Amino acid sequence: MLEESGVALSGSNAVVIGRSRIVGMPMALMLAQRGIDCTVTIAHSRTHDVAALCREADIVVAAIGRPHTVKPDWIKPGAAVVDVGISRADGGGLAGDVDPGVAEVAGWMTPVPGGVGPMTIAMLLSNTVRAAESS
Repeated sequence: MLEESGVALSGSNAVVIGRSRIVGMPMALMLAQRGIDCTVTIAHSRTHDVAALCREADIVVAAIGRPHTVKPDWIKPGAAVVDVGISRADGGGLAGDVDPGVAEVAGWMTPVPGGVGPMTIAMLLSNTVRAAESS
């Protein structure tokens, strides 16, 4: 999603908030791999001053499962923000890990709902077709 949207990756500083084996760690490894070449910091529940880390990042990935945790003052102006989280908000609607006000600061941001979730489904279907074709 980042590459297709024109977000510069090589040499960028990225913060991945969350270290789950399903999203956080694979995302951190993907961003750091040869050819993408981000410098990656993994933040988690024991990380001191996550907001300060995010303020220095060119890319922030939020994958923590707590609605609206990442606030606008955490984001460097123009940074790319990937909101992986989806939870029920107090009003019953869906909410991501990123406060909606971040959109006013970020240069690029995935919406919730309608961002990472549909892309996940599309990639699962694509991989299923590829697996079926190769068997």
